Amino acid sequence: MTDDPMKHDVEQAGRDLLARFMDALNAHDAAGMDACLHFPHMRIGNGRVDVWERPGHNPMDMFERLKREDGWHSSTWDDIRLIQWGPLKTHFTLDFTRYREDGSVIGVYETLCILVFRDGRWGMQARSSYGP
Repeated sequence: MTDDPMKHDVEQAGRDLLARFMDALNAHDAAGMDACLHFPHMRIGNGRVDVWERPGHNPMDMFERLKREDGWHSSTWDDIRLIQWGPLKTHFTLDFTRYREDGSVIGVYETLCILVFRDGRWGMQARSSYGP
């Protein structure tokens, strides 16, 4: 963190939003995840670009697919770095780990996350991930 109060505030708001998103993900709470997003929301990964036009369009079958394919139980943010910022938009790089219920690691992944301040709140506008 720096002595710049605006950067500190923007970074803290982003970290708080990312924590809420991860809590909702691990709770399989689609509405909670949507509350952290701005729409349309874009996700780039696995050679695809997915755009969710409005709340409720997040493909929530991912929980069942991750459980079935990998035994997924939960995920954690391992590293959160603010790399670019301004009063209305930030770019964070994130490393996250997916775990099985026994605590074993499924994989570690990298993501670029773009947060935007709009309609009086910060929300995740876009994500680009390496890995699944």
